[in-house]
Amino acid sequence: MTVLRNPVIRGFAPDPSLVRVGDWYYVATSSFEWFPTIPIHRSRDLAHWEYAGHVRGAVPGDSLAGVPDSGGVWAPSLSWDGERFWMVYTIVRSVGTAYFDLDTYVTTATEADGKWSAPRRVASHGFDPALFHDGGRLWLLNLQNDHRPGGDRFAGIVLTELDRATLAPLGETHLLLQHERLIEGPKLLRRDGWYYLVLAEGGTGFQHGVRVARGRTITGPYELDDAPLLTSRDDPSLPLQKAGHAELVETPDGSWVMSHLAARPLRTPDGPRCTLGRETAIQAVTWDTDGWPRLRQGGPHPLVEVDVPTRSDPAPPIARPEPLSWPWSTLRGYPDPSWADTAGRPGWIRLRGRQGPESLWAQSLLAQRVTEHRAEAEVTVEAAPRTFTQAAGLVLWYDTRSYLTLDLTWAEPDGEPQRGQQWRGAGRTVLSLVERDEQDLRQVALVDVDARGPVTLGVTVDGAEARFWYVRAGTRTPVGPPLDFSRLSDDHGSRLRFTGAFAGIHARDLVDAAFTADFTGFRLTCTPPVTMLGGAELTRHHG
Repeated sequence: MTVLRNPVIRGFAPDPSLVRVGDWYYVATSSFEWFPTIPIHRSRDLAHWEYAGHVRGAVPGDSLAGVPDSGGVWAPSLSWDGERFWMVYTIVRSVGTAYFDLDTYVTTATEADGKWSAPRRVASHGFDPALFHDGGRLWLLNLQNDHRPGGDRFAGIVLTELDRATLAPLGETHLLLQHERLIEGPKLLRRDGWYYLVLAEGGTGFQHGVRVARGRTITGPYELDDAPLLTSRDDPSLPLQKAGHAELVETPDGSWVMSHLAARPLRTPDGPRCTLGRETAIQAVTWDTDGWPRLRQGGPHPLVEVDVPTRSDPAPPIARPEPLSWPWSTLRGYPDPSWADTAGRPGWIRLRGRQGPESLWAQSLLAQRVTEHRAEAEVTVEAAPRTFTQAAGLVLWYDTRSYLTLDLTWAEPDGEPQRGQQWRGAGRTVLSLVERDEQDLRQVALVDVDARGPVTLGVTVDGAEARFWYVRAGTRTPVGPPLDFSRLSDDHGSRLRFTGAFAGIHARDLVDAAFTADFTGFRLTCTPPVTMLGGAELTRHHG
């Protein structure tokens, strides 16, 4: 047996959809407003996972410009019909409103890391779609949304048969199940004469869980199991919280496993906060004598360490020739040489500044997922800003209203008031440390620097604390006080937030969109926690 350690895909990797094809397991996860769209990971042994590509072209026109924070591609579902992969997913264009303003699409491919077909829109009742292949027939599961005043935004699970060739609906849509507790994320499987409906329950926060229902026919009726299959909501001390949104898969030896999302919270004075976002985990599953799935360890609580069947043959590596491919990610579109160039100066990335960090349209930002509670990012930047509207530097990012930046920029001469007189040409080059959250935008520190050559910027994250610095005369020099990194989490503020923290580089030029900055030596080092007896994890952080 092999012991896997949860989360198996660490950092922002929510809503995992697991499928086995021969000896390979594949997981697709939500990407929201980030590109590449719908990352796919693969594994032979369930313990060791590697990035295997993504669904290129999932978004028509390859643009999510204008889509709000935590909108975009929600909850993809990956399936295999014996000949090809199918992916169904929803693009959500409104968040926090009665109307989700969404479209559900289907695309297919013969290889998970290959070319995916042009997406085709299908019946779009709500988000969290899934496809079920049953005896040559194709069924679409979905959440039903009732936007009307007094309506239920989670008004039950519906099922529609689709024509396999045209994807047009066949017959009526069936209401499978409604429940007083919020249910979503439906998945179907068939076993021993039963259809099992695997449901996400209780929302995506700390009340999340997995509930199972079953029926003798695909259209129901379905009866709910008495208790949740998986949840962390009754024990806040568990290292894996928010456990839910699951999919069950049979292994080659006839045993069963379940993928699910989970989060590793920091304990802060403001409560638990999950800066790493929701991540992908796997549990072992058995079936009881009454035919219901159960966690192998008993009870509903997820384990950090899980024994799974062993495979010893290594997987061949996947080539990544593109310089700005994974693990780099970008907001609302793919990187383009017009603003992210690696050819002009070998070994460097040149960013052309575009819109500011609160834009939903055209940011020049490249970032990578923060995957552990202890991390350090560093980069060397060379630029010559001539106005306060030009800046480039290092960023810790959650979304357009939660970020921390250390930027090389321009400021008025020392002692001159801030009146925007950049056209005079006089001024000084500074490092500006800025903190943004839902309530305010604050300049935390301003430091004069000599920008006649490259400047190395860095940040050290230790739990809930972020300390920015730059290198002067070979020595790290702090910039400003420690900042609250825990604000870069799903759990800070009053808005719906579904992603995770990133570290990266960015540039802006609010007037001419012509200012450029060159970056080299970007490094993001994430340090795994110390493993304690029983699989628990010990993470240092400051309150």
